[in-house]
Amino acid sequence: MRMDEAVLLRVFLGEDDRAHGHPTYRVLVDRARAAGMAGATVLPGPVGFGPSGHMRSDINIDAGPRASVVVEIVDEEAKIMPFLHDIEGLIGTGLVTMEKVRAWRPARVDGA
Repeated sequence: MRMDEAVLLRVFLGEDDRAHGHPTYRVLVDRARAAGMAGATVLPGPVGFGPSGHMRSDINIDAGPRASVVVEIVDEEAKIMPFLHDIEGLIGTGLVTMEKVRAWRPARVDGA
């Protein structure tokens, strides 16, 4: 089994955050694909809080429309760092984290 060194880039956003008239999470995924990143995924954040301490939940009617999402992008550091500079102006009040990870891609058995 071959494990590769990689970087996991996480971008924490509000579902309603916008960049260039589109959901920011979608713009990030589109840019990651255009940059040839190994992969990107958008995950819902059903419960959470940010700097304000206000609890947000998709089942909390007091939370309003500010549901959270997390965009995860994995690739080698040499590709993540320039990408991070490219998206810097899109994040707004979101939070970005990075961590080194070991990635493994199992061989596909279906021949595809």
